[in-house]
Amino acid sequence: MSDDAEGKRPNAKYNLSPDKDGYGEGLPFYYSRERRLEKAPEAVRNFYNGQQSVRTGLLYSLTADRPRKILFFMIILLCMTILFLSILGYFDTSYLLDGNKIEITAASYEDAVIIVLKKTIKNKDAYNGAVDIAVSPVVMSGEDYSLFTHRIFFTAENEEPYRFAVPLSEGTAGNSEMLMVLQSEKSTLQIKFKPN
Repeated sequence: MSDDAEGKRPNAKYNLSPDKDGYGEGLPFYYSRERRLEKAPEAVRNFYNGQQSVRTGLLYSLTADRPRKILFFMIILLCMTILFLSILGYFDTSYLLDGNKIEITAASYEDAVIIVLKKTIKNKDAYNGAVDIAVSPVVMSGEDYSLFTHRIFFTAENEEPYRFAVPLSEGTAGNSEMLMVLQSEKSTLQIKFKPN
């Protein structure tokens, strides 16, 4: 390259390769650890001063900063709400018949609905004896329906499962809503359920 071409370059006057002796000479140095640490959080300042506080544990890790605290307390609030609603009985699918707790599960299989009725004694004066059961699909008034009747006997056993199959009439879907009426000598219980 000629000297004329070198003179036309805009950076021709600058020394771009540093000398071994004067490396960095004349360059301003803006970094200051003290100034940077003034704006740092207290935990960072303590760490650089050697006063690192060792806080470990599950509760500290769940509440270490503001977003985690909010999330932790929202989870606690949600759990307490669910517990409160379950104590009030909003999530309970059981029914009471003369001191007996009744739980019903049903599943459709081909042309029948298989019903499992589980009886649990709730108090010492619970009813023992015959219980008549009538099951039919829920229909509008004036429609024809088939009625299935069955009789079971509650004994003094603490827990008793009862299983029976209800045949479906033609045109009745296996997953349509069903109505079950349980009648003891003392009272009557009506239950609507939908088979799985």
